[in-house]
Amino acid sequence: MSLTTALNIAQSALLATSRQTSVVSQNVAGARDPDHTRRIAVVSSTGPGARVVQIQRATNELLFRQNLVAGSSHAAQSALLNGMERLGIAVNGADNATAPAAALAELQKALDIYAANPSNRNLAEVAIDAARHVARTLNAGTGSIQSFRAETDADIATSVGELNDLLARFEDVNRAIISGTRAGRDVSQALDQRDGLLKNISELVPISTFTRGDNDMVIMAGNGSTLFETVPRKVAFEPLAGYSAGATGNAVYVDGVPLAGGSGGNTNASGKLAGLVQLRDSVASTMQSQLDEVARGMIAAFAETDPSAVMPDRPGLFTWPGAPGMPAAGALVDGLAGVIRLNAAFDSSVGGNPEFLRDGGANGAAYISNTSNAASYSDLLMKYGDRLDQPIAFDLAAQNGSSASVLTYASNSIGWFEGVRQDASRAMEAKEALAMRTQEALSNATGVNVDTEMTLLLDLENAYEASARILKAVDEMLVALLAAVR
Repeated sequence: MSLTTALNIAQSALLATSRQTSVVSQNVAGARDPDHTRRIAVVSSTGPGARVVQIQRATNELLFRQNLVAGSSHAAQSALLNGMERLGIAVNGADNATAPAAALAELQKALDIYAANPSNRNLAEVAIDAARHVARTLNAGTGSIQSFRAETDADIATSVGELNDLLARFEDVNRAIISGTRAGRDVSQALDQRDGLLKNISELVPISTFTRGDNDMVIMAGNGSTLFETVPRKVAFEPLAGYSAGATGNAVYVDGVPLAGGSGGNTNASGKLAGLVQLRDSVASTMQSQLDEVARGMIAAFAETDPSAVMPDRPGLFTWPGAPGMPAAGALVDGLAGVIRLNAAFDSSVGGNPEFLRDGGANGAAYISNTSNAASYSDLLMKYGDRLDQPIAFDLAAQNGSSASVLTYASNSIGWFEGVRQDASRAMEAKEALAMRTQEALSNATGVNVDTEMTLLLDLENAYEASARILKAVDEMLVALLAAVR
């Protein structure tokens, strides 16, 4: 081997070691960055010597896609569970203390006490207060649900804004990758940024991707629409100014295609946006429908009836804007829980007579049950109590059964909500664990192990010293050669 050849080998080894050391340093610096993918400097023999021919990223496409899917599913489940926790507290309170079922139980208790001593007007006032509380609880529940839907609408709008921002940033990074790939530059850092953006985007909407020439990437949304191809596609949403019972919120459109919400406590939705849509249009709306059915049941249970069965039934203790008509039996009336009121005819604070509850007659003489005006008359009070326990027909659209007493229906409504919430909680644990495991598997396959990098750094140091010794030996030989020829 000539001295020139030995010198070239040592120089190329030093250059390769320098490049490898730089790559190791980048890996160590990015060890704590979850989006950093380990780089590997590929060394090739070039005879004589060696050089770094390219920088490879330790990617694993299958694990990366699994991680995107798991993260998207977890984001939807998290949005659903967190929303249900807030909705449950807003409507039913801690330990269901403010649920309509609790207010109904208090009314039934007040009725029983009043029926045992019907001559006591104070007990009549207590029963009226309990009825007023029932109406206010239903009104407040409706207000809380509609406020929650409006807040969820605002969350959807915020998330859509975040998604459009992420897509705009994705365009910049994707463009840098394409130009860098065409120019033959190392685009590893930009690829890391693009992977990080994909993770963030998938947390909002489920995605799939494919890569074209020059590392150009196309993103498809879970609903089959194109989310990004060369440029971001439009993601549009118009929030409503406010919500009323039965109102349907606007859809999120990805390139003109609506994004569907999920269903079930263990939601089949993917992405935060689908979870929020499910909360707004399914969970909260169903809860509202059940409140409306409870309100209809209360109007029916306390309706005044003509003892001679000639006149039609009329709203009694509880009334609504459709009075003197009665809500149709077995049919959901959207928003009824928000407009049900204590009948002013029973309310002494506005000039009413609370003893209509004992005697009847709020709708006129034809509806008086205690025709003898006996102070000990309690038949009507007991009748009301019995009606609260008698099954009536409910609309199946409220998803809480078709037949039950109004008291049972109100309790079942809590059970329905808690059942869905518990399903959501269990599913949340499973999906969170899956997301963590896929992230861990991806990190093990593509992440940085500092111990491994430091070991490699020591090897590179030894290689550097060996190359330096070759240079020194060649230098000494050249000096000796020059000394010999002088």
